[in-house]
Amino acid sequence: MEYLTVLRNYATAAPESLSSSLLYKHSPKNIIIFDAFPKSVFHFLILPRVQEPKLNTATLHSLRTLLGAGDREQAKEVVTAMAEEAKALKEEIQEEMMQRFGFKWDVWTGFHGAPSMHHMHLHVISADLISEKMKHKKHYNSFHPKLGFFLHIDDVLSWFDAVPSFYSNLIKDFKPSKYEPILKESLRCFHCNEEMKNMPTLKAHLQEEWNKLERRGKEIAKRKRKHEQTRASSASKKDVDEKRSDQEESSSKKLKPSPSPPSDAPSPEK
Repeated sequence: MEYLTVLRNYATAAPESLSSSLLYKHSPKNIIIFDAFPKSVFHFLILPRVQEPKLNTATLHSLRTLLGAGDREQAKEVVTAMAEEAKALKEEIQEEMMQRFGFKWDVWTGFHGAPSMHHMHLHVISADLISEKMKHKKHYNSFHPKLGFFLHIDDVLSWFDAVPSFYSNLIKDFKPSKYEPILKESLRCFHCNEEMKNMPTLKAHLQEEWNKLERRGKEIAKRKRKHEQTRASSASKKDVDEKRSDQEESSSKKLKPSPSPPSDAPSPEK
């Protein structure tokens, strides 16, 4: 199906040819796009750009094909570059959170164990999962941070520092059949681990959890601002007091009379 290869088309196209509603930013190694069907308030994809001959569409088909291509250092370089892009993007997302919502919350970064679309892509997604596009169990379980389908970027990076035997076995075991059953597991809230009977119940529960997170986040941000204002006020008062003290001391020195000469001191010559 054509939609399966759309990410590949983006990764091979010139970034300037992509619409501004799709492309967030790009670099020589990656492009960052808005997810067309965001599953959270913020949801981006980082795609490695095709760079022939080594980084071709076959090698970059998925994380699994990159790891299995046989060049461990090249794979590490690709994933590291994506992780660095994600780190900078996370900071930008959290700045936007502060501007729009008055507080910031966590951002997850990771790959899907069995991705549904062709071409390797890294998800950078805010930790709320309250988007209206979150409609099916497989959607939710694919992003649940503890089920194992969502492969956190730090865990993936750690694979490259493991012993060769671990890396080799990992590649052999990295199959869709290992991850696909996770999508059918029961629905559990990632906040409290409570099991939900269906998606509407889960979505209502996640919204409640988000509302609590928002209230708590705004209250913490409010207390922090108040504390910073108090500190700034105290520091300002201290500066004023120190300046006034210096001025008084200087004035005192100017007004203090010179000591009189001793009575037996010789008179000055006329």
